[in-house]
Formats: sequence, C-alpha cells, structure tokens
Amino acid sequence: MAPTALLSVSDKRGLVPLAEGLLAQGYALLSSGGTAAALAAAGLPVTKVADHTGAPEILGGRVKTLHPRIHGGILARRDDPAHRADMEAHGIAPIDVVVVNLYPFKATVADPGVDWETAIENIDIGGPAMVRAAAKNHADVVVLTDPDQYPGFLDALAAGQVDGALRRRLALAAFAHTASYDAAIAAWIEGRLADADEALAIGWTEQPLRLEQPLRQVLRYGENPHQGAFWFGEANAGWGAARQLQGKELSYNNLIDLEAALTTVAAFGYGPGAEPAAVVIKHTNPCGVALGVDTADALLRALDADRVSAFGGIVALNGAVDRAAADHLAGLFLECVVAPSFSEEARQRLAAKANLRLLELDPMAVAEASGRLQLRSVLGGVLAQQADDGRADPDSWQVVSDRQPSEAEWRDLRFAWQVVRHVRSNAILVAQGGRTLGVGAGQMNRVGSARLALEAAGDAARGAVLASDGFFPFDDTVLLAARHGITAVIQPGGSKRDPDSIAACQANDMVMVITGRRHFLH
Repeated sequence: MAPTALLSVSDKRGLVPLAEGLLAQGYALLSSGGTAAALAAAGLPVTKVADHTGAPEILGGRVKTLHPRIHGGILARRDDPAHRADMEAHGIAPIDVVVVNLYPFKATVADPGVDWETAIENIDIGGPAMVRAAAKNHADVVVLTDPDQYPGFLDALAAGQVDGALRRRLALAAFAHTASYDAAIAAWIEGRLADADEALAIGWTEQPLRLEQPLRQVLRYGENPHQGAFWFGEANAGWGAARQLQGKELSYNNLIDLEAALTTVAAFGYGPGAEPAAVVIKHTNPCGVALGVDTADALLRALDADRVSAFGGIVALNGAVDRAAADHLAGLFLECVVAPSFSEEARQRLAAKANLRLLELDPMAVAEASGRLQLRSVLGGVLAQQADDGRADPDSWQVVSDRQPSEAEWRDLRFAWQVVRHVRSNAILVAQGGRTLGVGAGQMNRVGSARLALEAAGDAARGAVLASDGFFPFDDTVLLAARHGITAVIQPGGSKRDPDSIAACQANDMVMVITGRRHFLH
C-alpha cells in the first residue's frame, strides 16, 4: 500500500510543488474542499476525503475530516498490535503525512470592522484536531503546518532522512501553531466582550496572562554584546507595523529607546492634526522635548535644549518630516528617527546617512496600542500593569499658593507635566515656552534630580517652571528652585510636609500647583 499524505490548507503557497514532490516519492494524496480542488486543477491525482471515509461533508462544510477513518489513520501506533487490529477491523488505512494550516482567523479579525459571525465562522475545528493528532503521533506521522517547511521536508524525504529529530521539531512547531491560534481566538473574544461591557466584573486582572507572540527577529545582541536577545511580536502590529526606510538593523536598545520616544511625543498627539512636537531620547530619558509652529521648528527647539546629550540619540516626531526638518537632522549623529511620514525630499536629504534608521509608523498602529498592558519580568514571574498613558486633566488640579499662575505659566506647567511623567523617577523637569530646559532623572533622591535639572537649565531657569513626578518630602527642592529663579512648581502633593513646601513658595512669591496624581516611571 502506498503511503498517504493528507493535505488540507488555508494558505496554499507551495501546495502544488509539495504535492508533486510527494507523488514523486510514491505517496497517494488525500484532500478535501478547496485544497482538493486546487490539486485537481493542477492535474494531480487526489482522493477526496468524503470518498475515503464514505461520509459526505455536512453542516455546510463544518464537518469533513472529523471521522474515525481520518483520525484513526493519523493516531494509530504502527508498532501496537491492538491498534493494527482495530485498523483492520474497521477498514482504516494509515495516514503518514498531515499537511494542515488553519482558517485565517488572525487575518479575519485584523479588520476592525469584522462582525462577530464572520469571525466565529473562521474558527477552524477539524484542522487543529488533525494537527494535534499528527503531532501527538509524530513517531509515525509527519506534520507540516507552514509552507516554509515544505522544501526542507521534501529534501529530507528524498534523502531518506526523515528521522526522529526532524519529526519532533515539526511536532513542536505544530503544537505552537495551534496554541497561537487558540490564544488569538481567546484574545479577540475577550476584547470584544470588554468593548461591549459584557466582560466579567473581575476584569482582566484575574484572567490568566496570554502571551502568544511570534518570533519576529533574532537580534544581534541585547543591552550588551554578551547578551543574546530576541524580538517577539506580530508583523503588522505596533513596531512590527513600522516601515524602515533606511539604516542598519534595529537593535535591542534601539527598540527600548524608540518606545520611550514614541510614548513621550504621543502625549501631544500623533499624526495629522497634532500640535507639532519633537522628542530627543537618550537611554530612555527625554533630553530635549519641544513644541513648535511646525515639525521643523519643534525639532530645532528640542535639539537646542541639550545638543550634547542628543549625540547618538533617538528622535521622535509627531508630524511629517519635510526637507526643513531633515536639514536639522542631517548634521547630527543619531541612531533612529521615527515619524508618521517622511517626504521624498527629506528622504533624499538623509539618504547619505546610510546608518541612520528612518522609521515610518502609521498613527493607526499607535492608536491601536493604547490601553495595552505593560509587562515586565521578575524572578519567577511576570508583572502586568495598565499603561500610564491617559491625558492630564488640568481641571482637577489645585493651586495651593496665594499667587495664581499667569497664562504663560499655565501653558508651561501643562507642558512640563505632560513630559515629566516620561522621565525616570525621581524625575524633575524645568521648562519654559513649550521646551524643556533641564532634566533630572533616576536619582536616588529628588533634590539630586533637581540640582541636575536646574544646573542644566542654567540662567534660563529664571522665569521657568519646575515639575516633579512625585511629591516633595521636604521643602529643600522648592528652596533650591527659588534660588535658581523658578516662578512656578507643579507636583502631585500628598506629603505630610506639603505645608512646608507651600510656605516656601509663598515666601518666594512662587506658584504651586498640586495635581493629585503621581507618575513614577521605574
């Protein structure tokens, strides 16, 4: 009896060459539905599943392969006499190769307008059952779930090298395939229930974490050259949706810094209609952030905030990069620039900087990532939290000083508060005129961060505002700010010694605004 290959695929790439290769090695082909039609159209001999089982497809094609002659042929152990006896008694022929990939559920639900019924109808049932059966019985059955596996398998088959190691690797890929498929279904249904306010009251916080992300890229190394690193993520989501126009391959550190840059600039909107903003990031901290009349103006002001730190940095812009903006970038050493789009003139201007990575990231990819969970590994587990990406609500702020902010101070306080949340704690930020003047990040005490930020601002601190991501435990930061000429301070409040800091503001004719919300970033 000729060995048999069962083929039932949604993705028909490479199907005919695979079938031809199997026929050349003496295999008989068994198939159903569109796969059988594709093979017949190519002039290849194929037996339909319904003819093999003696049972017609029913329920509009929902039941085709769920039959003992299919699953018995896949699951039977060839070295088990009892299995062989059952096969003989029930007229079950062995199936030696199973080639299956599943209904395109992920592609179907990638359309934000897909309706519930269409999505549910694209949940495969028979396919995963065959894949799992073949993977379980991989000692006797080869399972293929990806067209990229076909050439290597045919080579091994022709060379007589379809050994246990290859079978186990293919079985692993098969189980990963069905696991990813089920995770995508569960995630989509969970999201739809949440959107419709039908989710259980316990919400996501008590649901198991589903983390199914395909390997997108093996990175050259991690934070340091001696660390291996990998990039997992869907090809069309988040940074996977970015279009790299030029430059070297993205590194681990590039991706970390790009994320920090994007979240900072997106605080001012991202894409058409957004107030022009530019961010320069160095080691995940913003060293220059500015608003402007257009993208080029915002970029120039952000770079001028700290050109020393900008060297080797990451730039994020929330509007289109034109020739004028490209001129500001061309004379600098930078690692990456990300923006919604680049004009052809800008690309030509920057083409000479062959190593500079230019990334176009569509605003839709940014919008779809909002409200996501942030994950971080810890010893023996994973922490998850909601992203701190909500917009500030100045209407809830409280002015606790006698002096009220001027209109210019209000603008600067709102700007500073939007930016300081993206600085590593303890965070202090000095700003004026829609631009950062000094940033103090990640120090072990808040007054240390204040010294760094105020010293970086220098004489420009006079008349500027100061923002702190956490409350002031003592009045020392306010007194230091007063000596440097700061006129207004914004902080979350909540310290037992808030009255001391308020009194220090009063004594120095300074404004103090309390937001009632802190923004630690560890």
